[in-house]
Amino acid sequence: MTDPVMEQPGGAPAGYTLRFPDSWWHLDLDPNTRDASIRRRIESQVKKAPQLSREQVDELIRSTRRIAREAHAQGALRASGMLRILNAGSGPLVLSATTAVLRISVPEGQSEDLADLVVAAGVQLGTQAEGTGLPPGEVELLELPQIGAVGRITRIEDVDHKGTPVPTAMRHTLIPVPNSRDYLVLASSTPNVDLADQFYEVFDAIAESFRFEDPARTSGAADPAAEAAGGGPMGEADKGK
Repeated sequence: MTDPVMEQPGGAPAGYTLRFPDSWWHLDLDPNTRDASIRRRIESQVKKAPQLSREQVDELIRSTRRIAREAHAQGALRASGMLRILNAGSGPLVLSATTAVLRISVPEGQSEDLADLVVAAGVQLGTQAEGTGLPPGEVELLELPQIGAVGRITRIEDVDHKGTPVPTAMRHTLIPVPNSRDYLVLASSTPNVDLADQFYEVFDAIAESFRFEDPARTSGAADPAAEAAGGGPMGEADKGK
């Protein structure tokens, strides 16, 4: 039996699947559990890197909690991240990245056409970059396997961290939700700007794994394949209401 909460008007899909590399982990967004969950995860990760100071570990925990708070505040359907610590000549090199899945709805009276949204994003990026010394960013229309046309926005942005701007490489993929005015946004970012191109390849591979579920397969029970792939429902409860 179909769960009415999971139904989408006009035949829009009710779920999606998304695959992440094995080294990535699910970021707990629940305000009741995320702080302890994130601490456990990072403490476990840094056991492999004893060269990190206690201060560095605590800073990793704080920054990851901030990312989780912001994702939750934006109504993210889910978020995943990776953390890897390498030995470098000048000390440990911390590699990190996150991808959050957001759902946005284009207001009535405003064009929901993908090309229009991408053009508007390009204009906004150019305006925001003026006087910052940062590149203006890039917007593209491209095709994803089994999805079709999507938009992609790439930029370097200064993210405020305790009053200090931290350059961060971002790549957002805009995926139209069929039969609706909604979009799913795969918002990926990394502070490792020097390795941005390598991270962009990872972000693109994640985006290319995206699949919508067939509405006819939707039921009140969670789809095991979607759960295993890191996907999730797109019903009313996932709109951040």
